[in-house]
Amino acid sequence: MGNPKHKVTKSKQGARRSHHTVQSLSSGKCGNCSAVKQSHTVCPVCGYYDKKEYIKQKDL
Repeated sequence: MGNPKHKVTKSKQGARRSHHTVQSLSSGKCGNCSAVKQSHTVCPVCGYYDKKEYIKQKDL
């Protein structure tokens, strides 16, 4: 197994880990009801995605 020959500095370690941050989820408006929803998912309010109904909502 390979062993490190030299100490890795904090700046080198940080540069390597610079892409490890948590990304925020993208959101947009529903095309049917204009509610804010996560992109590329079915709208939790009306059940539509891409102008098609995928989840039938119960009338209360």
